[in-house]
Amino acid sequence: MNFTKNVAAKLAAGALVSTAIFAGQAMAEGKTFGLIVNNMAFPYNVVLADGFTAAAEAAGDKAIVLDSKMAMDTQANQFDDLMGQKVDGIAFMANDSVAVMALVDKIAEAGVPIVAAAVPVGDPNVNPVDYAYPNLNALVSTQDVNAGHVAGVYAASVLPKDREVQIAVVEGAPGFAVVTQRQQGFEAALKEGGITYKIVSSQPSDWTPDSGESICANALTANPDLDAIFSHADDMALGCAKAIAAAGSKARLIATGGGSALGANAIMAGEIEASVCTQPGLIGKLSAEVLAEAAKDPANAKKGQYVTYDMVALTKDNVDTCPKW
Repeated sequence: MNFTKNVAAKLAAGALVSTAIFAGQAMAEGKTFGLIVNNMAFPYNVVLADGFTAAAEAAGDKAIVLDSKMAMDTQANQFDDLMGQKVDGIAFMANDSVAVMALVDKIAEAGVPIVAAAVPVGDPNVNPVDYAYPNLNALVSTQDVNAGHVAGVYAASVLPKDREVQIAVVEGAPGFAVVTQRQQGFEAALKEGGITYKIVSSQPSDWTPDSGESICANALTANPDLDAIFSHADDMALGCAKAIAAAGSKARLIATGGGSALGANAIMAGEIEASVCTQPGLIGKLSAEVLAEAAKDPANAKKGQYVTYDMVALTKDNVDTCPKW
């Protein structure tokens, strides 16, 4: 009788321990979050995805990263795929800021947290830079007016104030809201800094070094006495530096949208005078953190948040402080 009782007691205790173990395992499994990147061919996007994945895994969660390769129909299908997998939240880089609104509405209606990473939702040519579409839990992004402003503050500190300054601009690709935003911030800072200036040349690029070289070569041919060239991103500035060297020009080359490894090398070599630190890895990390917080209580999670970070000008003195991408 006593033997039977002892065995029963041990079995019961074992069952309790097993239940506790399985419960602990279930709690440790965490949540699953999806990230749809618009093109993993770009180092910026790879670093953003790495930041997202690292943050999710550090919290005990799982990340599913998908590449939509800039195709809106592919992105729409990937939203459906993630919903079919019953993920706990979705972050994404929009391929079309206007077309994606319907997809965001669909996800939000299903009660799944959703975050836009780096690219806004809604018409960026109409909405302010810090506009977060109401059905998003958050837009996590670089504040691009400020990115241009930081570059402009640096430019104002080194350009002459006793005469009109001639400036050429290498724009980003047509249709991108950051083109207007970065230029707006740059020129505002020049005015605040007491610089009298004239934009003597401003041409769109395709975000590549080759286009930057061609645009700068044309600008220098037409305006050999340029005081400065402002590039909307490091990539075009890399090509522009070649054009400046070939022309023997003393134009100051100042960029924004920086932080790339190649851009940092060019700053250290004196080919680019200054740029601005942007952090895709941090955008990915913050996106994962917002999703994790929203997933705790999706029905009552905050909506329409705008999340960004501080930026600094990069020169030879501090370029190593900016995380490379």
